[in-house]
Amino acid sequence: MKTNLKRENFESNLDGHAAQFYVLHNKNGFEATFSNYGQRLLSLMVPDREGRFKDIVLGFETLQRYQEARERYFGAFVGRYANRISQGTFSVAGKKYTLATNNGVNHLHGGNVGFGDMFWEGRQLANNELEFTGTSPHMDQGYPGNLEVRVNYLLTDQNELVISYQANTDRPTIVNLTHHSFFNLAGEGSGSIEGHLLKINADRYTPIDGTMIPTGELRPVEGTPFDFRTAQPIGRDLGADHHQLQIGKGYDHNFVLNKEISAGDGLTLAARVLEPTSGRIMEVLTDEPGLQFYSGNFLDGGTIGKSGKPYGHRGAFCLETQHFPDSPNQEGFPTTLLEPGQEYRSTCVYRFTTDQGDLQTN
Repeated sequence: MKTNLKRENFESNLDGHAAQFYVLHNKNGFEATFSNYGQRLLSLMVPDREGRFKDIVLGFETLQRYQEARERYFGAFVGRYANRISQGTFSVAGKKYTLATNNGVNHLHGGNVGFGDMFWEGRQLANNELEFTGTSPHMDQGYPGNLEVRVNYLLTDQNELVISYQANTDRPTIVNLTHHSFFNLAGEGSGSIEGHLLKINADRYTPIDGTMIPTGELRPVEGTPFDFRTAQPIGRDLGADHHQLQIGKGYDHNFVLNKEISAGDGLTLAARVLEPTSGRIMEVLTDEPGLQFYSGNFLDGGTIGKSGKPYGHRGAFCLETQHFPDSPNQEGFPTTLLEPGQEYRSTCVYRFTTDQGDLQTN
């Protein structure tokens, strides 16, 4: 096992639940470790252009530390509704529902006890495949319907971490699931990600108000700091005098993906990130309409990670495949309604390659 994490630090009885630790491998030496606590990705070992492996996801050395920092969502599975819902309210079939407001006046990432706080039933299907299942009961955190959830994680020999989400309900409800790892392609705890080169396949984004809720506008990225249609350093415009960057204290915005650019199997190449020094490249593919880009705005050096290094400002980025924030309250956004008899399905792929020193991100 490549990771420095110790199995015994993640297998115990907590709050009456049996915590479990899982390891996935592929034939190329890639390794991913998971906990059934929040389906958290604990480590992801990826090689640089010289074949040297490093852990590229932020996190902790014990399960207890994940619980202590639960509001950071490090490596967590997020639901029932990823991102924000305005004022913690929405309506389904003419009935209004009220959720916890755990992010100022708004609801965030499923509430006070979201999917990242649950213990899931895990089953290792193969050396490179893992499945988690569980049920969110009717009115859990205020959401209607008994929601049956299944998530599959597959580490392919093409060096992809494929996340497949599936859910069913017995009452009309809303669902928006995603994964919330913090990435640094130089290695976790390796400093700022501002020099990473990022490309996002989006002509538009959803600007936000002062409480981080979308205004409903789909605004063109052209001529703004949000234009990543060609690869740009993440830090290029972080200091720009732009109202949206000031609200988010950096990037914390949903990008409207250009769906006509197909990657096959119904997937779109949503984003591509290159860390120039190591040559590590991460591509994000999805069948979702949106991608939340977060630039590590609230990392401040006060959190010490699993390798003993502080996680400083801009020490990681997140790229979360999703439906748009606050979709239940925005008529012009793609719907997140799930009806009985329907099946929620979503796929996210994190694909890893390396450059050979040419620094290209085409």
